[in-house]
Amino acid sequence: MIDTLFRPFGTLLLLIASGIAHGAIDSEERWTGDLDALADRGHIRALVVYSKTYYFLDGPRVRGLSHDALELFEKHLNKKLKRPKARPVDIVYIPVPRGEILQALEQGVGDIAVANLTITDERRKKVDFGEPWLKKVREVLVTHKDRPALQNLDELAGKEVYVRASSSYHESLLALNKRLIGKQLSPVKIKVVDEHLEDADLMEMVAVGLLPAVVVDDHKATFWADIFPDLRLHEAAPLREKGQVAWAIRKNSPKLKAMVDSFAEQNRQGSLTGNMLLKRYLKANLWVRNNLAQKERERFKDTVALFKKYAGEYGFDWLMVAAQAYQESGIDQTQRSPAGAIGVMQLLPSTAADPNVGIPHIDRLEPNIHAGVKYLRFLLDRYFSDAPMTEQDKHFFAIASYNAGPARIRALRTKAEAQGLDPNRWFNNVETVAARQIGRETVQYVANIYKYYLAYKLTLERMDERSQARKLLSDPGPGI
Repeated sequence: MIDTLFRPFGTLLLLIASGIAHGAIDSEERWTGDLDALADRGHIRALVVYSKTYYFLDGPRVRGLSHDALELFEKHLNKKLKRPKARPVDIVYIPVPRGEILQALEQGVGDIAVANLTITDERRKKVDFGEPWLKKVREVLVTHKDRPALQNLDELAGKEVYVRASSSYHESLLALNKRLIGKQLSPVKIKVVDEHLEDADLMEMVAVGLLPAVVVDDHKATFWADIFPDLRLHEAAPLREKGQVAWAIRKNSPKLKAMVDSFAEQNRQGSLTGNMLLKRYLKANLWVRNNLAQKERERFKDTVALFKKYAGEYGFDWLMVAAQAYQESGIDQTQRSPAGAIGVMQLLPSTAADPNVGIPHIDRLEPNIHAGVKYLRFLLDRYFSDAPMTEQDKHFFAIASYNAGPARIRALRTKAEAQGLDPNRWFNNVETVAARQIGRETVQYVANIYKYYLAYKLTLERMDERSQARKLLSDPGPGI
């Protein structure tokens, strides 16, 4: 009784093309170590799912319940590890389609999965779960408000309900169908939707009449019903009660699980931090009604156009330029540093006036971005164009030079070679010498920019897939 409404876009994980701070992550990497080895590598890969509440872009900022919790986990982790002389362990975010998240965890593409996952017996066969963040979660039917209130689950016999195949809701409906068939009633007609569609997408489609019914966790359903007032939550007849939501960890990772457990125990629902996070994203809804003030959204839109324009002119990936601007100033043209650096790209007037740049009026937005990108191009061409390194490493060294100065970076490359390290690779090589010689500022600067770049790149890919899925479900076309 399961219909597939349309074929998924495929199961290929769109991962990181090459490299990441403190180690290489790419689409071929499959790594399954425990916490000690992860700490030595310098990063933990968090598998997340793009959604309007858990992981999303709010203008230039990455936000969401999963994101903010993982930022706190990073601090908790580094405090507990007690490695004062070692570099801190970073959380690297890898957005994936929800239907692939547990498979990606099993296969070693990521190390933890943070996506409001309900613990189920089927899922426990594949992965381990940490201590629950939420308990007593109820799965409820959501319909348009014109539908009469559901008094018991038998009334769903023969009705259509739309869910993702990977969801705990799907498991709940299959269990319900066994009970209905045992009573000689018609089973629910389970309609499987694309894995890129999140609960909020499906509830919005119910609200506008595109779908008849979906199943959603009550804490999310209550929140979105306030945004979409045409919804009815059928709370008198839940499909699941006493559900538990937790982070997932790969099996045979006892030390990582213990770290996740200790964090969840301190920050779950009922704790000050847990309640704060839930209130921020699942109770107070002003942010979702208007993520950014209209004026700020328009300014960010204009800024993106300028990043694309000048990154294209000087041969850079515009997302990397945007990530550098975010690290420099939060993409805020009003920023001024104590040293006199100005605007989005935090340029000194003397740098902009240098004949190699020669862009006046950097107190204005467009000249500021133009000057910053042109200066970055100058650094790459003057100091690294002939070096036997990848194009990506040339960009990393140019970014490092933007922060620390090209003469200093050149000296660090020489010292790296003398110490038996590769002077043509930034991560795990020249950055190691930089941390010892000049401190962590430049090391963290480059690492943060690359982390922001990955967050932008992968999240935009997930957003595009979700947009396509919504379009197909809204207008499937002939023959479907």
